[in-house]
Amino acid sequence: MSTDATASVSTHVLDTSAGRPAGGVAVRLAARSGRDADWRALGGCATDADGRCGDLPALPEGTTHVRLDFAVEAYFEQPARSRAEARGDGDAGVFFPEVAVTFAVVPGEHYHVPLLLSPFGYSVYRGS
Repeated sequence: MSTDATASVSTHVLDTSAGRPAGGVAVRLAARSGRDADWRALGGCATDADGRCGDLPALPEGTTHVRLDFAVEAYFEQPARSRAEARGDGDAGVFFPEVAVTFAVVPGEHYHVPLLLSPFGYSVYRGS
């Protein structure tokens, strides 16, 4: 939850190629307090069956930029989610093994940043 001194972040991942949430995607959160500052790893979580990552760590006071790192390679390599077999491509591999999303934040605001994922593309946006 955001306060007047901090921002807050939430996310979820939707597998648009399957038309369902993407469970089991590891998400890491990092923050920095200025354009030239070093990134500080804050922790992370894995998406649940609904594709949501509900327990991301709180952002420290003074955070100006946030980075969400999504480890999607393991998700697409799971046998039950193998798109290569479903498409008949054989062993196509994973085109995007990870997705990094960086965005600016201001204190007191909440940022919900969903990842719409498919084997050969992705999209992000600021949700509500």
